[in-house]
Amino acid sequence: MDLDYTEIGRRIAKRRKQLNLKQAIVEERADIGYKYLSSIERGFSIPSTEVIMRLAKALDTTPDEFLVGTSRAQDEEWKSIAQYLQTMDKKQLELAKSFLQWLSEQNL
Repeated sequence: MDLDYTEIGRRIAKRRKQLNLKQAIVEERADIGYKYLSSIERGFSIPSTEVIMRLAKALDTTPDEFLVGTSRAQDEEWKSIAQYLQTMDKKQLELAKSFLQWLSEQNL
């Protein structure tokens, strides 16, 4: 599955605008650099898994809203999984991403 980073950026911008938040506020909440969010929203920068997680938390949603265009914010099982991901360091997130990609390719 190839990710469309321009579309991911549009989804992030859409969510930010729904909450009526300025980019600087979201950058501060997500602890990312000045103007980095602008670059992500325009599809010029590719955010890491960790940055996607931080942005999801800062924008009170789940990463799937940005990655696939749907939010499971009301789904309790999804929230419990997201809590695990939020505590992971960069290496753990990359491993989780690899596992999830492999899992999504399985015919279960």
